[in-house]
Amino acid sequence: MFRKALLQRLSRVGGKVGVLIGCLMLPLAVQAQTSQAPEDSRSTPRPEAQSEIEKGPVISQFRENWILGELRSLRQDMMEYRNEMTKQVTDRELEVADKAMGYATNTVTYFFYLIAGAASILALVGWSTIRDLKDNVRVYAEKEMSRLTVEYESRLADLEKELRKKSLTIAENQEEIERTNEIHSLWLKASKEPSYKEKIELYDRILELRPDDPEALAWKADAALELGEQRWALSLCDRVLEVDEENSHALYQRACAWAGLGETDNALRDLEQAVNQSDALRQHARAEEMFQPLRDLPRFQAVVGGEEPFDP
Repeated sequence: MFRKALLQRLSRVGGKVGVLIGCLMLPLAVQAQTSQAPEDSRSTPRPEAQSEIEKGPVISQFRENWILGELRSLRQDMMEYRNEMTKQVTDRELEVADKAMGYATNTVTYFFYLIAGAASILALVGWSTIRDLKDNVRVYAEKEMSRLTVEYESRLADLEKELRKKSLTIAENQEEIERTNEIHSLWLKASKEPSYKEKIELYDRILELRPDDPEALAWKADAALELGEQRWALSLCDRVLEVDEENSHALYQRACAWAGLGETDNALRDLEQAVNQSDALRQHARAEEMFQPLRDLPRFQAVVGGEEPFDP
């Protein structure tokens, strides 16, 4: 509304100013036209006309009064416009100041209500309750910290145990690998050693690294048989069969030991079990010198020859 009224006022004032400018410029236009008369009229102007021209444009009394009236009206309109603008600006400033004062008053009021409410709650609840609440919070925090400390200590202890266990396992595996490599080297030396006594010493070193090793005991029994120690070989084979009852190599060596001691039935029984578990030992038995006393026996022929076992 304010902008619309301002535009109307400006348009009215602008129209009046245009009319006044037109009235003032009209005599000048007339003078310009008279000055631009055709130059072909070389005759000398009349004295009356020359005097009027020297006096300049003449404005009538009516036109002068009308122009002065319009100027007075224009000045009054400008004063009214100025007063109206001052009034509008003052109203806007007062409105803004009123809203600002209202916002400030509401803010202070609400803040006062908030402080009053908090003070009322503190007065109702009491400082002792707040102190109890503070103590309870401290106790709860201490309990929670203690619980977390115990829990993390337990986790760290379990982690430490697990790490220690894995470290021991790694160390044991490392020792086992070193032991296996050493045993492997001893087996290679024993396979290349021509002396049976040296073989027995190597087998003993293997047994020191891995006690009750069936293979080491069986091959040690074989070396003892080669040295003529049948009872020693028999004892070694018994140790192997205590751990592995179906060890064909130990059964074969014990059969050789029984044959060397003259125990024919025991020798044939162990030989039969050995060849039943490992058919490759049948061919070895045919060429075995320890079985020389048994070669003519039908049961031995049945065992090594692939015939039906002899039933005494």
